[in-house]
Amino acid sequence: MTESFALSAVPSGARDAVLKFYFGPMDCGKSTLALQMNYNHGRQGRRGLVLTKHDRSGGPQVTSRIGLGLDAIEVVDSLDLVALVTGHDRIDYLICDEVCFYTVDQIEQLADLVDDHGIDVYAFGLASDFRSVMFPAAQRLFELADEVCRLQVEVLCWCGRPGLLNGRIVGGQLVRTGEQVVIGDTDASPVRYQVLCRRHHRSGLLGEGTF
Repeated sequence: MTESFALSAVPSGARDAVLKFYFGPMDCGKSTLALQMNYNHGRQGRRGLVLTKHDRSGGPQVTSRIGLGLDAIEVVDSLDLVALVTGHDRIDYLICDEVCFYTVDQIEQLADLVDDHGIDVYAFGLASDFRSVMFPAAQRLFELADEVCRLQVEVLCWCGRPGLLNGRIVGGQLVRTGEQVVIGDTDASPVRYQVLCRRHHRSGLLGEGTF
């Protein structure tokens, strides 16, 4: 009988590659899961690349609010992901954080990597912007992904209801106009974001004691 070990390499061609999209509001653990998944696949002898775009750190990293972090490849609009991956000797999987900010063409390239090159793609990002309008890249992932998974790790609105939407706060007020992508965090910055339930995202009420 052949004994199996946790650190043994996964056989090549053991299964079809997959495109999975994990989405949810800020603070729901997307980047933490991305880092954990990269760690787990690496332990199995698989070789991967970690990609990101517009990380909260401001640099080419995947960072989590619980303090985890890892250097990553910054995805710019002109980057051809198929050329990037096939330029390496062997890649088994991709971890794609902040995928909502990728271009739609790059989402198509991720699908090409799965279908034509047998590479697993695990994508993580927001579904909708501060207006509750879906990001184009996220919409395409909903259309193409083999699996779509909502992450909801006890993210609550100030009222105690589940936090589903990300509100952009400028000068203490929720705003509904402006550029789709403005990088900010949940701290006291001039432009910040607050996770709200649907009711309070629609009404604009931010709760007592918010800054």
